[in-house]
Amino acid sequence: MSPDRAVLRRALDRGEKEGGSVEFKERLTKDLHLAEGRRESLAAQLRHRVLSGDGEATYVVGVTDDGGIAGIVPEDFSESMDVLSLLAEEAGAHIDEVQTWGVDEEGHADTDDDGSAGGLVGVATITEGTVMTDDAHIVVGTAGHVDHGKSTLVGSLVTGEADDGQGGTRSFLDVQPHEIERGLSADLSYGVYGFDEDGPVRMDNPHRKGDRARIVEEADRLVSFVDTVGHEPWLRTTIRGLVGQKLDYGLLTVAADDGPTKTTREHLGILLATDLPTLVAITKADIVDEERLLEVEREVERLLRDAEKTPLRVERHGVEAAIDEISETVVPILTTSAVTTEGLDTLDELFERLPKTAGTADHGQFRMYVDRSYNVTGVGAVASGTIQSGEVEAGDELLLGPMADGGFREVEARSIEMHYHRVDEASAGRIVGIALKGVNEADIERGMVLLPRDADPDPVREFEAEVMVLNHPTRIGDGYEPVVHLETASEAAAFYPEGGQLLPGDSGKARVQFKFRPYLVEEGQRFVFREGSSKGVGTVTDVTGVE
Repeated sequence: MSPDRAVLRRALDRGEKEGGSVEFKERLTKDLHLAEGRRESLAAQLRHRVLSGDGEATYVVGVTDDGGIAGIVPEDFSESMDVLSLLAEEAGAHIDEVQTWGVDEEGHADTDDDGSAGGLVGVATITEGTVMTDDAHIVVGTAGHVDHGKSTLVGSLVTGEADDGQGGTRSFLDVQPHEIERGLSADLSYGVYGFDEDGPVRMDNPHRKGDRARIVEEADRLVSFVDTVGHEPWLRTTIRGLVGQKLDYGLLTVAADDGPTKTTREHLGILLATDLPTLVAITKADIVDEERLLEVEREVERLLRDAEKTPLRVERHGVEAAIDEISETVVPILTTSAVTTEGLDTLDELFERLPKTAGTADHGQFRMYVDRSYNVTGVGAVASGTIQSGEVEAGDELLLGPMADGGFREVEARSIEMHYHRVDEASAGRIVGIALKGVNEADIERGMVLLPRDADPDPVREFEAEVMVLNHPTRIGDGYEPVVHLETASEAAAFYPEGGQLLPGDSGKARVQFKFRPYLVEEGQRFVFREGSSKGVGTVTDVTGVE
């Protein structure tokens, strides 16, 4: 019997023998179970189950009252989870984790079954208390050359474990099997840890989704990492991670044995051009001597000064100074080793105390640009991204788009997850996955945006911008076609500079026209453009509307 099926078997056995904290439900519907009177009764029952289980209850859905496996169709299972989430909220609790199994035609639960034959059965773990709703959550984007230890450093931070010298802790992030095998990240990955009154709250078993959910539940302050890609061919993905997420800080890694490289300079340029407060971690201090370490420190300081930034050595000036001074112009530098854990305590202190810089005052209309989409059995299409502004709750009616024709589709937020932890609501700055009713996963594209149903979005094919050319071999003239990275969108666009041209180092106005489809663009948004070795940054100054 696999571990997953053992979870189901234990839940069924406990319900039959104990009752108490375990409840069997074949199906929950909004019309019946949220009706006046019934809702209050069921919420009280749920509260009783939670108290009976010392703060935790188990609801098994898709089974009969006596624990027989029945199975319900995926649509009904999703509705049941929506209802259960609302009941839990009313009872002062929340859904911590949901595991699902498909039921075959013989009535057996199987983790490999998608529920198309005999439906789904699921186990929902409900925990007392609500999820952190304040601004004690910072999001850090990592950058740096391939093999400079980004993922390994983050893996050691979120677990508190020293690396084995072979990058073993990097597997603790959300990475694909082929990435682990090759030792290279090919897409954005994510990690999380936190702090409570006793210090760091880290992962015990990073390969278990529920462990990430535990961090979200227990910590008073969260630190989420968006780990980008160091390999040059995937620079586009790195730009997406640094521009498309609502980051509070950047963390640039420079390996002590290798020193700053061309990719280091590229990544630093993107971080600083987008005005993101940034720290530099010199990694792999354990494999070089003191003389080499000092040499790399001087190289990093020189690199920052060339970019008109002020380096601040944390070892020399202290954590207090780094927290007070970090800004668009001051960049703290510290030395680390994931193998000896040198510098990790300092990073812990920094991340525990650094103030949030993104989204703290952004309580306007809900807006989330879609970074990824996927399909979950029993849930359906899920759109993932960082909430740019406002708040969203399970059950909210939303708009998704623009579609290729510029239109928006009406959808509903079925449920919300943050680092595998099911929450009833989420606010600006949170990285979440939102299960959507009313759309297929195949119709969701990166660069789309989720908005409230009563919004009046006006997607555009072109806009005016103030741009700066950071690097280009000749001049930029009318019709220049780089890729524009704006929020989570990455789209080819044609540039038409005012005056007909822009030279390297120039700043000026330009009209930017998307080549293939419209996007939702707003004044003040920053973007990066890149084509070959050329790159630049810009700020949207005027939205002209669809041609």
